[in-house]
Amino acid sequence: MSAVLQQPHISLCPMQLDNVEEVLKIEHTMYDYPWTEGIFKDCLRVGYCCWLLMEDDEIAAYSVLSAAAGESHLLNLCVRKTSQRRGYGRQLMEHMLKLAKRHDADVCLLEVRPSNTAAIDLYEKMDFVEVGVRPNYYPAKNGHEDAVILARELTF
Repeated sequence: MSAVLQQPHISLCPMQLDNVEEVLKIEHTMYDYPWTEGIFKDCLRVGYCCWLLMEDDEIAAYSVLSAAAGESHLLNLCVRKTSQRRGYGRQLMEHMLKLAKRHDADVCLLEVRPSNTAAIDLYEKMDFVEVGVRPNYYPAKNGHEDAVILARELTF
């Protein structure tokens, strides 16, 4: 007898208020300085692009993007620890970039911690380039950490 590995069903859907509690659980396991419930609810309230990547019936990843005046800003992209290394970050990022373009953005900007080498590697593979640094941007255990500002032109 041989076992058949069942592939998970992957889908993308808009984040709803009902999802915030589960998103917060992931956020708190992934970051020392997580976003608050109020931040996520405010992003939904003002109409930012807030999306989930679902693995079967579980949230595997989420992202938040603002788009206005010809540019977009990726504010958050997180893949649950147990769902990493499956291409979900890239898949969700590609979706967010398409949404940015649909909102008439010509560029996507983001900030990332220099210590987050996995994220930087993904962004560089997706044609983001460093355009600056925000000194002391992120809270850190020993004070603050800079943010590397990355940008990608949306020419597709």
